[in-house]
Amino acid sequence: MDDLTSRLREFAEERDWQQFHTPKNLAMALAGEVGELIAEFQWLTPEQSAAVMSDPDAGSRVRAEIGDVMIYLTRLADVLGVDLVEAALTKLEDSARRYPVDQARGSASKR
Repeated sequence: MDDLTSRLREFAEERDWQQFHTPKNLAMALAGEVGELIAEFQWLTPEQSAAVMSDPDAGSRVRAEIGDVMIYLTRLADVLGVDLVEAALTKLEDSARRYPVDQARGSASKR
């Protein structure tokens, strides 16, 4: 993660794009890219969506959109000073407390 974060920061600095990489702009760009990822799955059946990576063209598009999402999320976290791995692990620990295995196993209900 550190290498990706550094490379993205350097990429933006070389192009003088930091001025555009405000939290608002990055969050909006992230939302747009998530929308593009969703569009790749929009009309697929559950079975087709599970097999999307076996189609070379669709798989390539999905991989590219996931890359875009990762780039904007990583850049947003960097600008805000958030450690992505730490944030994810903290959220996972919170979810483990909220959804104990004995109560949540096999259930999609929210608490």
